[in-house]
Amino acid sequence: MSERRGVEVRLENLQRRYGTVTALDGLTLTLSPGELVALLGPSGCGKTTALRLLAGLEDADGGRVVIGGKDVTGLPANRRNVGMVFQAYSLFPHMVAWENVAFGLQMRKVGTAERKKRALETLELVGLGRFAERYASQLSGGQQQRVALARALAIKPQVLLLDEPLSALDAKVRSRLRDEIRRIQLEVGITTLFVTHDQEEALAIADRVGVMQSGHLEQLGPPTEIYSRPATPFVAEFVGLTNRMKGDVHGGTVDVRGTRIPLVDPDVEDGPATALVRPEAVTLASNGEMEDGPLVGTVIAIAFLGAMSRVTVDLGDTIVLAQMATSAASQTPAGTKVRLTLRPDPVLIQREQPATTAP
Repeated sequence: MSERRGVEVRLENLQRRYGTVTALDGLTLTLSPGELVALLGPSGCGKTTALRLLAGLEDADGGRVVIGGKDVTGLPANRRNVGMVFQAYSLFPHMVAWENVAFGLQMRKVGTAERKKRALETLELVGLGRFAERYASQLSGGQQQRVALARALAIKPQVLLLDEPLSALDAKVRSRLRDEIRRIQLEVGITTLFVTHDQEEALAIADRVGVMQSGHLEQLGPPTEIYSRPATPFVAEFVGLTNRMKGDVHGGTVDVRGTRIPLVDPDVEDGPATALVRPEAVTLASNGEMEDGPLVGTVIAIAFLGAMSRVTVDLGDTIVLAQMATSAASQTPAGTKVRLTLRPDPVLIQREQPATTAP
């Protein structure tokens, strides 16, 4: 891995409104030099608006954009030295690959020989050197998106912006190109903002993930922290699968169907609540006595996910998901009566109404 050479990027108290709708409500975010930050969230959460404000494609209603210590808030997109890759490849059909890559350099008045040299070098970087003379119609979707990435990198931008660049590709190509983007980003050492609604993409390649909702940054942290220590119930439910299990909070723990589980926040008020339990914290057994109990149920489905499987168990009054090795899941086919065990990983709780305290 090369030494990172990127610049610091700061979004300071950014605000953006569209009529009566607030798309960004005071977003503050700092990207360290050479860091890849993924903004993750549902449609309408403000993640693409943040990227467009950083790119200069829209004007903020308040706040500042600072790139490499320079306030660029008032500068147009063509003076910000950022490279952008969008969901649509937008390649010129009458140009071959290297000409598409060189187009941004042509706009910057770079000489013909230097343009072609840099375009060919950048195509080599993205693994398409031997396709330099092909037209877009002769390239696959994944190859076209690599050309678009090469075009963004050829101008040697300070910042790379990726707006859902993989969503138009099929799953296998998307996974492969996702890893390739990360390799290239690390090799070039460029500060990168990656916007996506796909949690797998965000968790797989980002140094840090920011989860957004309604124009706010709910949590920002390393992927492992976002998944295993979600800061809010929204993050817990949006990132990964979560079982919603009724319980009762008392003394910093929650009692869920006879199992006491510690809380992420032990200072919450006592009373009824919904515990958010990850599927991998649920294990099951089918041996021994199977007398009815709060954690005894019937397997109703098994979803094969390769090395792992997701088992759906009906407890009578609720459905619970358990995720485990496929070798273990295969021992409990649909119809098997099983007993669940809840691992004591700290959980978040959710309340639809304020808790009532005992008299």
